[in-house]
Amino acid sequence: MDSGRDLNPDTDDLPLCANTNHILVKHYVLDLTVCFERKVVSGSVVLFLDPCSASPEKDVRDKTCSESSSASTDPEVETREGSVKRRDDMEKLSCSWELSNDGDFTLVLDCCDLAVSKVEEVDVSYVSDIGSEKAGVSSLTRNATLVQNLLSMPSTQWRRQHQMFSLCSRAPGVQGDSSLRFHTNRWSLQVRKRGVSSSQDFPRALRVFYETKPEGGSVRWTRDQDDRVCVYTAGSPINNRALFPCQEPPVAMSTWQAIVRAPSDCVVLMSGEEAVKPTEDSDCLIWNYYVTMPMPASTFALAVGHWRQVTDENSPALEKESRNRLDCGTGENFGAETSALSTVGNSTRGEVKVSTLQPGRGHQTSRSSPSSSHPSLKEKTPHCSAIVEDCVLCSHGDYPCRVAESSVRSQQVIPHRVFAPVSLLHKAQTGLFSLLPKCLEAAFDVLGVHPFSRLDVLIVPAGFSSLGMASPHIIFLSQSVLNAGGSGFGEAAVALCGSRLCHEIAHSWFGLVIGARDWTEEWISEGFATYLEDVIWARAQQLSFEDAAEQSSLKALLRWRRLSDELQNSQEELQILRPNMERTGQVSDSGSSTVKHALNPDKSFMQVHYLKGYFLLRFLASQVGEQQFINFFRLFVKRHHGQLILSQDFLHMLLITFPDMERRGLTLSAIYADWLDRPGIPKWLYERSAVWSQARLVEEVKAEVVKWILPSHRHQGKGRKRKQSEPKVKHKEVTSDQLVLLLEFLLEESSLSAAKMRALSRTYDLRNQDAEVRHRWCELVVKHGFSQAYGDLEHFLVHDQAMGVYLYGELMVHEDSEQQALARRCLSMVSEEMDQSARKVVEEMVL
Repeated sequence: MDSGRDLNPDTDDLPLCANTNHILVKHYVLDLTVCFERKVVSGSVVLFLDPCSASPEKDVRDKTCSESSSASTDPEVETREGSVKRRDDMEKLSCSWELSNDGDFTLVLDCCDLAVSKVEEVDVSYVSDIGSEKAGVSSLTRNATLVQNLLSMPSTQWRRQHQMFSLCSRAPGVQGDSSLRFHTNRWSLQVRKRGVSSSQDFPRALRVFYETKPEGGSVRWTRDQDDRVCVYTAGSPINNRALFPCQEPPVAMSTWQAIVRAPSDCVVLMSGEEAVKPTEDSDCLIWNYYVTMPMPASTFALAVGHWRQVTDENSPALEKESRNRLDCGTGENFGAETSALSTVGNSTRGEVKVSTLQPGRGHQTSRSSPSSSHPSLKEKTPHCSAIVEDCVLCSHGDYPCRVAESSVRSQQVIPHRVFAPVSLLHKAQTGLFSLLPKCLEAAFDVLGVHPFSRLDVLIVPAGFSSLGMASPHIIFLSQSVLNAGGSGFGEAAVALCGSRLCHEIAHSWFGLVIGARDWTEEWISEGFATYLEDVIWARAQQLSFEDAAEQSSLKALLRWRRLSDELQNSQEELQILRPNMERTGQVSDSGSSTVKHALNPDKSFMQVHYLKGYFLLRFLASQVGEQQFINFFRLFVKRHHGQLILSQDFLHMLLITFPDMERRGLTLSAIYADWLDRPGIPKWLYERSAVWSQARLVEEVKAEVVKWILPSHRHQGKGRKRKQSEPKVKHKEVTSDQLVLLLEFLLEESSLSAAKMRALSRTYDLRNQDAEVRHRWCELVVKHGFSQAYGDLEHFLVHDQAMGVYLYGELMVHEDSEQQALARRCLSMVSEEMDQSARKVVEEMVL
């Protein structure tokens, strides 16, 4: 994994340019049209702004984003008129923009790969039903007063507020010249109004006209598994700034609503509180989603494609039709889609039924205002044993909070849907669809009220860069989590799907409704979800306490081995969970900052924040008892839902709740020193790994390994006759996790014969196991040059792209011409659909 490249802040760190200490976007209204033919999303976004009370009179921006304009490598830069200048004119334009300031206040938004054509001030006074001016604000313009009244509406009036946002977004520009001066560089959109020198006097409602660029990193234009066009938000590392201009820092929490126009044979899925039905408009459908919970703009998710909803009754004929289309090579042009397959609202005889869900209760989900202060952790916190279910300590700002609503406290399973390409409907139904309600119920049992009122799960295209990604109301899952095609649908067939589903569901609590205030503390989201995935999945399986503990020990050993390998082959600076240390959470005077290492391509594929964070939580659980620790999670959710946190918030509350920990010397500074602020592996983890290595399920694996290894060692060089007389070995049935460990142990062997490799594949039906097992099998195939299974290897690299990145490196490093040719052939087959970051890393290995 260690590429040998030096860390470079100029290229590795992601700038967050928005001046959130001056002014905040409180609500976005997006009006978008999806064009597959041009591979763009075009339209407008209206921003409703609220100046910060402590905003300085002059525009004071730190150097991070102002320098990105002059140092940008973007070949183009746009002026107010939307004209395009080449790179050799960029420095001149940037200097001109800086020199023309005249003391005007500058609104800075995070923006990348967007073609902005116009920015205008919206005249919300055309909407007369917002409310009269309040006393004490007569000095504000009417527009400013009306927007302030709109933003100040109590959460009990959220429906009326939603309608007013929609009406205001359609208001015209102010009379006269409503256009505002703007400038874009590589990372930001900067807007000024001539003569306005402070955020207090800056327009409160802006409309930005723009369109995305096909190469923009926030959205992926690709084809699904049925070879039909689709597009979806790609998430990290640059989040949504190449989808719409926004404020990316997590403190800029906002609500949003979106109108999305898409071809009539497409489904639009999005972060939204109700499962909407589209309306028809000539040759397209219009989809309208909204959220009332303030959340970072980075959590917004969108997917548009020809997916079908999975139900109890699926039509095998429909999947056969899809396979025939692919076999005959009848893929359409990108944008010349026909309606051969209907979608939601267009049911056809013989197709998958589309079930009707009850709409989610929109007023039950929301999030805190970014201006709300964290409660003092010095206050006395109730002991975990004294938790009362009806006591929810809402410390966030005013929004319609679902967690505090008594009517949903017994709703174990929220309304949910599963979407997939036609060719994967059966796999999604037999595994994912049946698992989802069990996992939702188990998550409720562990963590309490579901923070969101509904959930969609989508199987995304093969080029998706990870196994899963959670956003409000929607989860993207890789096809790699589905059963590979074996005849069994028992534990081994669904283990990866179930555990990954539990991981993403856990993000509803840790990552979404409770988020990290500093993105460098990724472990707050991923470490927590990794820890909770085991707890929730064990509950979903209804395991006994003993079985759950044994399964947990096996998973811990697997993760320990993975972490050990990663730390040995990565740069130390990338191993630190809190890289900003005592400066964590700090920003510049304007509110801008940088996310350390966010753009480093090696970091994209590292698991240290997942694994080391998970082990820190296991360590803490060992200090207080696992059940007490889970009870503390529930208490922490009740106290901090709807807020952004730092590591210290969680740890400080834990130490106060369990004072014996500090009396035993486990202080906040000790945890920082051992776990968060330094690379490497803490002493506790070394010691504990020896215990996991002796667990019963691990010992069973060791016994199976002996059966595979000893005959080879015992009869090595004895001749063919003796080998034929060997007694048949009876192998014990193992779980999928045990099989992963068995193959890892066999990877440590210097040689395995072709006969042994064939026997392995046949005994465990390896090509039909889950992706984790097949990944280890592919490693064995590469190491031992087992050419008879190169077909398995090629299939994995094509269909399990999220997990196959470093297999390319193993293929190249062996300097075997056949293996190197296989790597190049697979790369050529998938390069167009591959994730940008993954493709860059693989191309460096292969080309």
